[in-house]
Amino acid sequence: MKYCIECGTKLILKECFNCGISEGMILYCEKCKDFRFPNFNVAVSMVIYNYDFSKVLLIKQYNKNQNILVAGYVSKGENLEETLNRELKEEVGIIPEIYFYNDSKYYNKSNTLICNFIVKAKTENLVLNNEIDFAFWYSLGDAKNLILKNSLAEYFFNLSLEKIKKF
Repeated sequence: MKYCIECGTKLILKECFNCGISEGMILYCEKCKDFRFPNFNVAVSMVIYNYDFSKVLLIKQYNKNQNILVAGYVSKGENLEETLNRELKEEVGIIPEIYFYNDSKYYNKSNTLICNFIVKAKTENLVLNNEIDFAFWYSLGDAKNLILKNSLAEYFFNLSLEKIKKF
């Protein structure tokens, strides 16, 4: 962001203090007399397991031959949990039995903070929408070999494997 979203004035860097503590150099509009903090997207992604955590759901979409996780953007007014439930229902027809936070990573390519959850599905039955080209429940070993390499999907999946050992 180079220009103020309110008035169009070129922004400068100015040190921002909050309760006497510096937040560092932040973009500032001299005309509006206001700091302009960075804007970015927020999305959820899900490592979806079956009832006994022996299989994981991977999908392919947008005509790409890549095994990835179900994900979607947070809509205005939604919290992360509402987005998780909406995306599960819309994309694969799944209702979660339980879910919990896994981790988050910033994805520079789409300027998005991805918040990942581990989901235990109530059933393995799938109802795919037109965004999903293919979906399949893979064994954990097969999923580890098939998931898109060097991706956030792989990172979140590998991290989830450590956490599900508690179940």
